[in-house]
Amino acid sequence: MSALSESAAHILVVDDDEDILRLLAIRLRARGFRVSAVGSAEEALARIAIDPPRVVVSDVRLPGRDGLALFEEIRVTRPSLPVILLTAHGNIPDAVDATSRGVFGYLTKPFDSQTLLGKIDQALQLSAPTTVGDAQAASGSPAADWQEGIVYCSSRMAELMAEARMVAASDASVLIRGESGTGKEVLARAIHRASPRAKGPFVAINCGAIPEQLLESELFGHLKGAFTGAGTARAGLVQAANGGTLFLDEIGDMPLTLQVKLLRVLQERVVRPVGSTTAEAVDVRVLSATHRDLDAAMAQGQFREDLYYRLDVVSLTLPRLDQRREDIPLLAAHFVQQVAAKYGKPITGFAPDALEALATASWPGNVRQLYNVVEQSCALTSTPLIPLLLAQRAMRVPSMEALSYAEAKLRFERNYLVQLLKLTDGNVADAARIADRNRTEFYRLLQKHDLSPALFRAAGGGES
Repeated sequence: MSALSESAAHILVVDDDEDILRLLAIRLRARGFRVSAVGSAEEALARIAIDPPRVVVSDVRLPGRDGLALFEEIRVTRPSLPVILLTAHGNIPDAVDATSRGVFGYLTKPFDSQTLLGKIDQALQLSAPTTVGDAQAASGSPAADWQEGIVYCSSRMAELMAEARMVAASDASVLIRGESGTGKEVLARAIHRASPRAKGPFVAINCGAIPEQLLESELFGHLKGAFTGAGTARAGLVQAANGGTLFLDEIGDMPLTLQVKLLRVLQERVVRPVGSTTAEAVDVRVLSATHRDLDAAMAQGQFREDLYYRLDVVSLTLPRLDQRREDIPLLAAHFVQQVAAKYGKPITGFAPDALEALATASWPGNVRQLYNVVEQSCALTSTPLIPLLLAQRAMRVPSMEALSYAEAKLRFERNYLVQLLKLTDGNVADAARIADRNRTEFYRLLQKHDLSPALFRAAGGGES
């Protein structure tokens, strides 16, 4: 993390003593931090929901809910947010108890300001940037691009990415949960880029897309002649990921027979190719993902419990797109930029009403569906701003215009006449007979809508 991102970090200070609150805010701002100062736990929780900080510094004694209760509330919703507690009545047992519960730091008043700043710096080194702005500010650091392709401003995604950044530093297995299209592989790649294994390979395999009889060979490799068609020996994807990360997508679809062999890889760090009697040592970190309910699968005997606990050391859950609607305009703009460059079109974005339709739509296909909608809209638009009708067409949403009865009647009447003229190749007599109107009345209707039968005769009927 660069010095710039650390100094620009958002720190939340909580104390009911206005003088101490003011003094802390002055000292932290002098260091270059962005500071929010509040006088109660309730105000702190509200501020965290609106503008998540990187570190919370709170007095223990607060009106109503105290500092420890505030910490417990934060830990439920934002377990990776560091909390530093300050107290004028501290003792060693209190400090031991607080730190054992997960409090990052515990300082007794009066404390040296440099000690507090040192604690904050330590906390910042462990916490990832929690907003798009912080991530952009860190663009000069080696880890700045670890979130590449993940666009967000919502606090829900910010907290998830903070947890992902923290777990990336370890070698723990991670199970990524989320509905189809939420971006599970994108998150797995981000964890790999932020990990010590970033220079090693990232190998992904979809366990549900490969036939069961081929999956074992794909994963573990095979010797020459191990089965019909095995003309040469081939290393598997586990061996290919040696020194790096193996991503097993849709792990819930893996057959039970292979679950046993994968469990051995995780337990013993060895792999035995199909047809071989010897095992090879491998060094891989396993990330896995599923949209299935693995608890239900275990209850039904479709997934091994021992493998589940090996894979689910840390669990991260990606929210549905409709649970992070504030990210939709950012994602749409990001995808427009990508697709416009791909097609070489001067597209600048969506019209305001089109963007509103995107932000309020139902997204059963999540981020993947949004990308497809953006790509279709970009492919069909002839204007710099994508209009509402194109966006609705791409979303397969019928256009709902607020027409008056008279306007709707006129539109129907005109479309009806056009279809009749197309059907009869512009023959007014035939069209009038089908409409059950005399020719004079039918001509008046054509004049009312400025329709010329000759155009339909010249077009030879056209397309209906």
